[in-house]
Amino acid sequence: MTDERPAPEERRNFYGRIHGKTMRPSQKAYLAEDLGALRPAGVSRAENPERRLLDPGAFFGDDRPLWLEIGFGGGEHLVHMAARHPGVGLIGCEPFINGVAMLLGKIRAAGVTNLVVHPGDVRDLMEVLPPASIARAFLNYPDPWPKRRHHRRRFVTQDHLRPLARVMRPGAEFRVATDIPDYVRQTLKEVPQAGFDLVGEGGVAWDDWLSTRYERKALREGRVPHYVTFRCR
Repeated sequence: MTDERPAPEERRNFYGRIHGKTMRPSQKAYLAEDLGALRPAGVSRAENPERRLLDPGAFFGDDRPLWLEIGFGGGEHLVHMAARHPGVGLIGCEPFINGVAMLLGKIRAAGVTNLVVHPGDVRDLMEVLPPASIARAFLNYPDPWPKRRHHRRRFVTQDHLRPLARVMRPGAEFRVATDIPDYVRQTLKEVPQAGFDLVGEGGVAWDDWLSTRYERKALREGRVPHYVTFRCR
């Protein structure tokens, strides 16, 4: 892995809206009361305009393995992983603020303490992580951008995958779950080009997988989930 970070460039967002319907009072309270303590310092551009590299050990005060979820949606998978793997530190990145509020409510209910939350673009985090920081990454039901002219907005393009590969350890696992066949096609084409080897793919989920609301919606609507596993070279 190289420690050279790409030069700043105009960003093409791989996600859609960042605000949804009006939040309930309880969700607003979660944001006001809980987010500050769970938000890692130095990730946002406002806090770290020079984009200085962070010390990953500062997230949890030790050298535990760090796992990253890219766009955690409502947070159910992220909280499940935190409870299932208490010795791991989970980092969740999600620009959709309603999803962040949903996650915070789930964290309160589950009582997990081994995760931090960046309520924004995962690229902000990848810019300031040193090489080989992440031991596992998850991309679950990303925005499919179904129109052909929008395929370059998908996360599984070199603009996003190469920065991800830079911050992942050699041998680190990258999991992708989607119900969109063309997203599978693009994933199988693009991810290996960014420095990953295909380990497995098909219709059987991982042993510690938790079905998300997006997956349940896909199943209700007749779409078939697909699970793909890579390892970083």
